Amino acid sequence: MRGPAFRDRREAGRQLGERLAAQIDGEGVIVLGLPRGGVPVAAEVAEALGAPLDVFVVRKLGVPGHEELAMGAIASGGVRVLNEDVVSALGLTPEDIDTVAERERAELEWRERAYRRGRRPADLRGRTGVLVDDGLATGASMRAALAALRRSGAERVVVAVPVAPPETCRRFQHEADLMVCLETPERFRAVGLHYRDFSEITDDEVTELLDRAASGSEEKASPSPASNS
Repeated sequence: MRGPAFRDRREAGRQLGERLAAQIDGEGVIVLGLPRGGVPVAAEVAEALGAPLDVFVVRKLGVPGHEELAMGAIASGGVRVLNEDVVSALGLTPEDIDTVAERERAELEWRERAYRRGRRPADLRGRTGVLVDDGLATGASMRAALAALRRSGAERVVVAVPVAPPETCRRFQHEADLMVCLETPERFRAVGLHYRDFSEITDDEVTELLDRAASGSEEKASPSPASNS
């Protein structure tokens, strides 16, 4: 029986970066990691493409009392995406949704401030945004991110993940300009089962990766010291 496809998120990101580098030009690209688990994957993708790294904060809207079940998601820019099948099946009211959304919006805003530490969000107008996560199940959070990215003025939106169910990948092939998914197991149960090490990523780790990427970008942008010769 085959074991997990990836050792950890960094290895998955390197493989994903190699695949993307063969399909898109890194010019005008910004890589956007969905926190927290998507950021280590995105850091490797950004390295492979020679592109800037930023974070794209999305919050799942969990069903009250069954928070692991997504009824939708919100993203920066006031974007809200609902899973109408779940909302209808459970008889959820607009008030139920608004209560959860308001709580998650406060958390979203806090995370954006904490992760960026005063840095402005990347300007995506006329550029290619590559949305990266460590895997997809239903894809609710990624759909919210994709909708928000469309509103940002991005010229092209790419969704890239190491693993997702076949039906989820097919759906994003129609919604994104390009969908890249390395593994599409028919018997998909959970993203974490496809990693040997799926340790929880902390907020500090996300911040460190973003700080390191920002520092590297500043060094590249700085002019070289003038030669004394």
